[in-house]
Amino acid sequence: MEYVKKEKGFTLIELLVVIAILAVLATAVVLVLNPAELIKQGRDSTRISDLAALNSAIALFVADVRNPSSAGWSTGMCYYTATTTPAAGGVTCTPTISTSTTVNGTGWVHIDFTQISSGSPLSKLPIDPNNGVVGCYNGTTPNATTCQYIFAASSTVGVYEIDAAMESQKYGSTSGSANVTNTDNGNNPSQYEVGSNLSLIN
Repeated sequence: MEYVKKEKGFTLIELLVVIAILAVLATAVVLVLNPAELIKQGRDSTRISDLAALNSAIALFVADVRNPSSAGWSTGMCYYTATTTPAAGGVTCTPTISTSTTVNGTGWVHIDFTQISSGSPLSKLPIDPNNGVVGCYNGTTPNATTCQYIFAASSTVGVYEIDAAMESQKYGSTSGSANVTNTDNGNNPSQYEVGSNLSLIN
């Protein structure tokens, strides 16, 4: 007598249970990781890096160029990379809107970095990665402030401030785990501020 060996497989119920478990796990992973927040954190890291590079370039310009005034440092510079212009306290100038990234004194930072003896440390001026979008924190509320870079300088060579708004809860919210807007020693809790005088922009 010959016996036929039966192949065992998964039943429909077993497959449905496995699919349901995978769906629950996938949902949990998305909620925990929050990809949208991770993308915002990535853009904030870019902002912090951009301001550090720009800050270093300006410091090098001031230290290296013999006559900074003739190379672009003028009285009361105020430049914004988006169309919203925050109040510029302590700077008597008319805000200029620009998204030009040239480093020869015609970009949104009107300093001719090509006058540095070793050449410009920047190939182009940085622009906010989400420039002009109302998607940044005002210190406590998300999507309340325009994402943009701001540069202001006094008539005294070497006295300047650069600001950026943060987009993620981690970096932009006052309760964020790596909040930079409250720990930069500036006067504005809604902006990340670097420079030699952090009271030029309100």
